[in-house]
Amino acid sequence: MLWIKRMAFMKKFTAVIEKDSDTKLYVGYVPGFPGSHSQGETLDELQDNLREVIEMLLEDEDLEIKTEFIGTQQITVG
Repeated sequence: MLWIKRMAFMKKFTAVIEKDSDTKLYVGYVPGFPGSHSQGETLDELQDNLREVIEMLLEDEDLEIKTEFIGTQQITVG
């Protein structure tokens, strides 16, 4: 029963992920979600870290997310 109750409140967020060429760490953030950024040595570690940060931020009852991730776009220059 607890599992079903928790599933009803699950939310999905889209993270932007990059790999830092100097540190070799994966770095991620959720666009439009202030404070939702983290890093990890592996993609799995980054995902776990981001999940922890998001869960912590969602505990703040005053949190207001005002933007929605739409997508990415390639820009040609030159």
